[in-house]
Amino acid sequence: MGRKPRISKNLADIASEKVQFTNDAHELRKAQAILLPARFSFDLVATGIAIGRSKATVCRLQAEFRADCAGTRVAAQKRGGRRRQNMSLEQEAQLLATFFQRARESGSLVVADIHKAYETAIGKKVPASTIYRMLARHGWHAPCDNRSIDSG
Repeated sequence: MGRKPRISKNLADIASEKVQFTNDAHELRKAQAILLPARFSFDLVATGIAIGRSKATVCRLQAEFRADCAGTRVAAQKRGGRRRQNMSLEQEAQLLATFFQRARESGSLVVADIHKAYETAIGKKVPASTIYRMLARHGWHAPCDNRSIDSG
């Protein structure tokens, strides 16, 4: 079983009031993320199951609710992005520039050469899919798509 929730009575009372009067689904889930552990001793997993969210989301909702109550909430950050990138987009473009130029001149792009250069640049092995995703990000598509090799 997970750790016991530490939710003050005051915070639980605020959540209880919020559940009764809110019209916003996100606000309701934030309040439930506080109220269920406080009233029924649910852990994060059980709370997540009850409100239809993951354990990590429950934890994030609780933190948002606490910040809202304390008046310390800052603007929500988007969760998107390339968290596991090996190179920035600019570095990728720089690496691919010579290969794209050669491809324009010769009419063919050798992915194996790009794969080697990429692994050398980052210092570790990567699957071929990493290279194909990078090429797609920079405008190259496989010849079977009937698209040009232009990096665009």
